[in-house]
Amino acid sequence: MDFFFSVLPIKLLLLAAMVAFLAGVVKGAVGFAMPTIMISGLAAFISAELALAALILPTLLSNGLQAFRQGPQAAAQALRKHGLFLLVGFFFLVSSAQMVTLLSQRALFLLIGGPIAIFVALQIYGWTPVIRPQHRRRAGVIVGAIAGFVGGLSGVWGPPTVAYLTAIDTPKDEHIRVQGVIYGLGSLALLGAHLSSGVLRPATLPLSLAMVPPALLGMWVGFALHDRMDQTLFRKATLLVLLLAGLNLIRRGVFG
Repeated sequence: MDFFFSVLPIKLLLLAAMVAFLAGVVKGAVGFAMPTIMISGLAAFISAELALAALILPTLLSNGLQAFRQGPQAAAQALRKHGLFLLVGFFFLVSSAQMVTLLSQRALFLLIGGPIAIFVALQIYGWTPVIRPQHRRRAGVIVGAIAGFVGGLSGVWGPPTVAYLTAIDTPKDEHIRVQGVIYGLGSLALLGAHLSSGVLRPATLPLSLAMVPPALLGMWVGFALHDRMDQTLFRKATLLVLLLAGLNLIRRGVFG
């Protein structure tokens, strides 16, 4: 246990575990927001770089659990369907991860949070975005680039991806599965990128390992909640989490 306590005191480690558990519950229920909740929650009492390192392993393992929950064949189908999105996102994630210490985090949070909050507010007021089939390839490239770029810098790539899947009217179970596949491969890229950048290193690895059990326990609770939702409730829950994520990113951009 000293291996873990060498990174954080026991009180802060327990608080971090609570954040990871909550992130797992939300992710299990709606399929995303684990990095958003963890980076914002943990950064309230540890450095942003350490918070980013902490979320890498639980994000990777929870995405694998989510992607393969309905079997490898379903996951492979999602991979084929959204392959271009993934390829573009991977390229931009790896590229931007090397700039994590160069760009202003506050400006980045505002650039992500503002459009997401506006997107959700418009839907709440009755606007339903639709990306027609003939435009989905182009939209996938654009959103994949955005999601990958901000993901490499902040570890948060869920909101742009969810907005895209919502706009192409993805059914509930496929929505969750596709997110798992997309985020799972993105998590692998994030792991490799930040092994290279030095964010995840022997000094920070213990904290990331310690966050895995509470995050996966939260996922189990979240899956139970998800299975009880119909499509309408799932969409409302997704929009609510998106709105909260967007507003929190704006808060971090304004107040730091």
